[in-house]
Amino acid sequence: MAKFKQKGSGSAPELNMGSMSDIIFMLLFFFMVITTMRESNLLVHIEVPQASEIQKLEKKSLVSYIYIGSPIDERKFGSATRIQLNDQLGEISDIASFIEAERAARDEADKPFLTTTIKCSKEVKMGDVTDVKQELRKVGALRIMYAASRRIKDTY
Repeated sequence: MAKFKQKGSGSAPELNMGSMSDIIFMLLFFFMVITTMRESNLLVHIEVPQASEIQKLEKKSLVSYIYIGSPIDERKFGSATRIQLNDQLGEISDIASFIEAERAARDEADKPFLTTTIKCSKEVKMGDVTDVKQELRKVGALRIMYAASRRIKDTY
């Protein structure tokens, strides 16, 4: 007569861990692709003013930033108001070349939609902002946006 073996204690089969590394690398590459890095490090102190009527930008990829404020490292850059163009400190005379470089880096179809955002601190004098606006006007960069934070409800 034939002998029949009874199945063991019913242990679960082992998991195949070979594809686990594939899944981990796919997730890693996915997050590397969708993550954006900060474009510039602030070298000036910015405390934006508050506003009641705020609109968000639709295409942030078409924005160039001009920061106006007092330098964070006053020992190195002094205490006077400074202008930061994207990621480096500059002067009023550098704004024209900055805007031209930004236009050259964009597609021809996107050039009419380029926006210059001015982020300035509350303590900055309006004369400094006006000087920046005059330089932007000379270059033809007429789409200007001012950065602000939402105003907390006024209490009377």
